[in-house]
Amino acid sequence: MEPSISPFSFPALEPSRLRVLMASSEAHPLIKTGGLADVASSLPAALRQLGHDARLVIPAFPRAARELRESRPLCEIKVPGNRATIRILEGRHPDHDLPVYLVDAPDYFAREGNPYTDPTGRDWGDNPDRFMLFCRVLARLAQGLPAIGWRPDVLHCNDWQTGMAPALLEDLPEPPARVFTIHNLAYQGLFDRATFDRLALTPSLWSLAGVEFHQRMSFIKGGIIYSDRVNTVSPTYADEVRTPRYGFGLDGLLRQIGSRFSGILNGIDYQVWDPATDPLILQNYDVGRFGLKAENKLDVQREFGLPRSEDAFVLGYIGRLVEQKGVDLILSVLPELLQDPRVQVLILASGERQTEQALLDLAEAHPRQVGVFVGYDEIRAHRIEAGCDSFLMPSRFEPCGLNQIYSLRYGTPPIVHRTGGLADTVLAATPERIADGSATGFVFDEPRPAALLQAIRQAMRFYREDPEGWRRLAVTGMSQDFSWEASANRYIQLYADAIADHQGQNSAASA
Repeated sequence: MEPSISPFSFPALEPSRLRVLMASSEAHPLIKTGGLADVASSLPAALRQLGHDARLVIPAFPRAARELRESRPLCEIKVPGNRATIRILEGRHPDHDLPVYLVDAPDYFAREGNPYTDPTGRDWGDNPDRFMLFCRVLARLAQGLPAIGWRPDVLHCNDWQTGMAPALLEDLPEPPARVFTIHNLAYQGLFDRATFDRLALTPSLWSLAGVEFHQRMSFIKGGIIYSDRVNTVSPTYADEVRTPRYGFGLDGLLRQIGSRFSGILNGIDYQVWDPATDPLILQNYDVGRFGLKAENKLDVQREFGLPRSEDAFVLGYIGRLVEQKGVDLILSVLPELLQDPRVQVLILASGERQTEQALLDLAEAHPRQVGVFVGYDEIRAHRIEAGCDSFLMPSRFEPCGLNQIYSLRYGTPPIVHRTGGLADTVLAATPERIADGSATGFVFDEPRPAALLQAIRQAMRFYREDPEGWRRLAVTGMSQDFSWEASANRYIQLYADAIADHQGQNSAASA
């Protein structure tokens, strides 16, 4: 049994004002490997703008500790299975008026670079210990710490690294309502029975009704089973993961929980991603000044060492080099695509070493057409979005995706596979949609090289043969509203539903 905290007085909840603790393993710009980091910062910031008291907690990775504004030690706590004292640091988000707590446990989190993998790209061997510690601290914070004088109405956990926190709260007195968001079901936090035993968890958790999953321990299942509401990050992906093709063995459970599970499309932060105000690009532009975008094209060509040419059709890709993202499809079509000397490709990516090397080899073989930067660089990401003509996103599955939404805003029509959030955000350039002015990008139905190549060729033809039609397509994309306000309001309703369910369960239990 995890220890509870002795009761003390907390401020009363103001009418219609929710206290939300957002728990994540990463948050931009403190530490980032993917879209989760953007959401973990932008959603609580949007909730605060709507009048709610949202706060963020992440591990104290070295970069996060350096980036935190107004940082100060707040208190020290102990958790089961850990001899060392853990510090809670308090500060402010670098870009928002958002309170942030860092869980400072140096033996677990004081590691530079990727928060999940070692310098060779392999998962840290003690990841279950690291993130179980994080979950235990989350459970303590969710009950309220005297040093903070604040207790959330909702603990909002994200992905497997936080998935055991809802399970740890299950048998504790007066826990908050729990919401769990799945950003990518492919990453589940699976570990063997020996790990479960070593972590000294309550034995009752090891069952089909608990965190046991095919004789392994599943962090993500803990979040699904023990939360009042579960969601994922687009309506289409919510439908997809309830099928065997995309469910990774959890589709039956997600069907079983019924209306407790839903999809809410991510938003984006237009304070960060807007070509009209973006300080990271050479030339700002907007719907009324779309022609100025060409200056960014010449600039990004120069930055990647390619010939500066307005006539080139420049494709961009930003992302992880994993099978999910369909990078093998891009590699398959590039040799044929690059036979056209007016095609250029800019890639900002990292991941599987073999794929990294294949891209570097391609850039060496085509130095006037292919530019590759291995790693992640926020400045280059903005410049690719602003400077490219079209953006490649051929993901085999995509829970939501953010880059296609950034691309829409930057007038860089995306080329996407019809799946998950890509299907929810990009309207295909069919003759009918081109005619009525609603098209925003190019969509293909099957994750195969031939289908991707056909979509790229369609985009190239349109770009070269109908410049005014291309401008209308790009400007329509720029005019779409995927701001966080609409998504944040849907999360507020999700929190209200979770609180109502939670209170109903408590009333039934005490009856």
